Amino acid sequence: MIQLSDRLLAMEESATIAMSRISRELKAAGKDVISLSLGEPDFFTPEFIKDAAKEALDQNYTMYTPVAGYDDLRESISLKFKRDNGLNYSKDQIVVSTGAKQSIANAVLSCINPGDEVIIPAPYWVSYIEIVKVAEGIPVIVHAGIETDFKITAKQFEDAITPKTKMMIFSSPCNPTGSLYSQEELRGLADVLVKNPSVVVISDEIYEHINFVGKHQSLAQFPEIFDQVITINGVSKAWAMTGWRLGYIGASKLIADACNKVQGQFTSATCSIAQRAAIVAMKADPAVLQDMIKAFKSRRDLVLGMLKEMPGVKANTPEGAFYIFPDISYFIGKKYKDTTITSAHDLCLYLLSEAMVALVSGESFGSNNCIRISYAASEETLVKAMTRVKEALAKLA
Repeated sequence: MIQLSDRLLAMEESATIAMSRISRELKAAGKDVISLSLGEPDFFTPEFIKDAAKEALDQNYTMYTPVAGYDDLRESISLKFKRDNGLNYSKDQIVVSTGAKQSIANAVLSCINPGDEVIIPAPYWVSYIEIVKVAEGIPVIVHAGIETDFKITAKQFEDAITPKTKMMIFSSPCNPTGSLYSQEELRGLADVLVKNPSVVVISDEIYEHINFVGKHQSLAQFPEIFDQVITINGVSKAWAMTGWRLGYIGASKLIADACNKVQGQFTSATCSIAQRAAIVAMKADPAVLQDMIKAFKSRRDLVLGMLKEMPGVKANTPEGAFYIFPDISYFIGKKYKDTTITSAHDLCLYLLSEAMVALVSGESFGSNNCIRISYAASEETLVKAMTRVKEALAKLA
């Protein structure tokens, strides 16, 4: 009898991908399902980026590339880091991967030994936990609630550090909450890192440009901890290039070389055409994204306004990304017909069956009393979905 590995059996399926799969199956069966479960912009890749890909094909960029990525792509990423973030990563400190998810996995596999502790603020992106588990590390969850905009404090970070702590992983703007860490808040985290020079931090900044309040702040901006930070980014979100599968890191030469070594044995380099297209994205002025960001902000305000009309729903105002993470604890214990809501997961299943709206339970993100709403959809679709949710929630008593 064939037996699967223990690491595979211990791994959870991605909740966002699972809900997206269920939504597709229901749609294929003829159901009028609205999916607000997946973190994917509903915009198309800009024409100038697609043109660069077509040109790359015509110029026969179809061979293997260096594992870490084309030199000129890494040089353009280096310039992007300096221009947008004030970070001085040389070409040799950058590794391009098949999506930011692989970039994170490379970094974790490069740094974590069995039994090492990895601090993960909750709410967290679903894959952080599973990647750490694959590396046989121990996730240490530090909780933050809606009252602090789902952000941990420097004291919480420091209190969670033990002699076994090797890493922290967090995102800003955050998936699933849309929260941003301010420069002052990051300064507090940096002060803790100064006192703990063996701890590295993966700073996931993939939503960097989808920011409604001002300039993005990178943790690596503080010189005294620069080498302790692994900055993660990519083209999927802001540049609407999810299917192109391209992410990258900026890190110390030691860690960049390690990630290059890991990647060389798993996938080698990412797609050559995606790399050529990414060069023009990196060189582009982020100002060209303003219309998209304005649209996301308008959608955020629309959904927040409708949520405020739903008794029992509590929501803060996210400052970036394209998610809202409302607290729905009011509905735990409520019933409709034969359905009793005992968890956020139950509520998501209820909304899927009763309202035909697919959302993701906060349990998958480390927050049992919340659900994640992705507003990466048209305003017409969002109004329709939120109206359905309001009507379904009103039936619970």
